[in-house]
Amino acid sequence: MGTILIVEDDKSLNRGISLVFGQDGMNILQAYELKTARELFAASRVDLIILDVGLPDGSGLDFCKAVRASSSVPIIFLTANDMEADIVMGFELGGDDYITKPFSLMVLRARVMAALRRAKAGGDSRVAVGDMIFDFDRMEFSKNGKAMQLTKTEQKLLRKLVANRGSILTREQLMEDLYPNESKFVDENALTVAIGRLRGKLEDDPANPLFIKTVYGLGYICAGTAE
Repeated sequence: MGTILIVEDDKSLNRGISLVFGQDGMNILQAYELKTARELFAASRVDLIILDVGLPDGSGLDFCKAVRASSSVPIIFLTANDMEADIVMGFELGGDDYITKPFSLMVLRARVMAALRRAKAGGDSRVAVGDMIFDFDRMEFSKNGKAMQLTKTEQKLLRKLVANRGSILTREQLMEDLYPNESKFVDENALTVAIGRLRGKLEDDPANPLFIKTVYGLGYICAGTAE
């Protein structure tokens, strides 16, 4: 079902939210302050964040801003403050929804499930990785703030790799995705050429790639970072 990171300093509320989504089969990560939230987010693949605005060691708005620098994961804010300015700020920083306390856990559940459905339907349409931003819906790609021009094949290849970050994709899988129903008739060298051209545009040192790595004898893996 996916992984939800709950960042809420009210331990009773945090446990209540965890119970609701745990019953749905979700994997739950709990944090009561920003320090733990940062550590959990950095170490785990998170599908959605439920984020309290007011936390003991800082603002959830700052955490949202930091998350948006590298991820488009859905974020739903929780807050006891219904001031319009805070709501607007939450959305401007990239929040997907906003719920004011007190609230029904069933309403929160419905909002979360809707956000997960939207994310699943839209896929990773806009992804930030290091100094690169990929917006697949708008077909806009940039590195260090400078636009990159990618061919249709390169866009399709990049989207497949990014959507499967951390997983090895075989050459056969990539060929079938790039050339559906035609992969048997296309020279496999076409994939090698496409990978090489894509690396030339994304990597600082294409000869020693950090983002799209070769797994010899198997295929390729998107490392998820460009260090």
